Amino acid sequence: MKRLLSSFGVIAATLALVAGVASAASTSPSAAAKVSVGSTGLGRILVDGRGHTLYLFTKDTRAKSVCTFRCAAFWPPLIAVGKPLAGPGVKSTLLGTIRRADGHLQVTYNHHPLYVFAKDAHRGDTNGEELDTFGGEWYALSAAGAKVEKAANTATGGYGQGNGY
Repeated sequence: MKRLLSSFGVIAATLALVAGVASAASTSPSAAAKVSVGSTGLGRILVDGRGHTLYLFTKDTRAKSVCTFRCAAFWPPLIAVGKPLAGPGVKSTLLGTIRRADGHLQVTYNHHPLYVFAKDAHRGDTNGEELDTFGGEWYALSAAGAKVEKAANTATGGYGQGNGY
């Protein structure tokens, strides 16, 4: 019995840790989701209303996000309450939403569901760039809605800047 209670304690602590990461990093659905273009070490890329890098997940499909539970704790989706807002540099015609399994609306850009990365603590951080986790790769997006790769920026001196890995 003692061992069983101890196991429950470990499980509860693990769930609390994951929930804490998710709640600390997730985008609040109480405000309109805004997507803008910001400058980073990767060049000009999409950012949320706080200036945090927005990423696409290569495992997602056009109409469905497959990043849920533990994945979404580290890669919180950009959630919208209604129509997302296009900030400077963003093509409003490329903005959209999809319905997640939990019922929330997730913002998309050029049909890519958008996420932030829990380890991007400051504006312009790109710590999630080209990570291979949860069965796919993660990339920042350009204003055209295409993935941005570090190697493509070597001519401009952008390789590796802002990554912390």
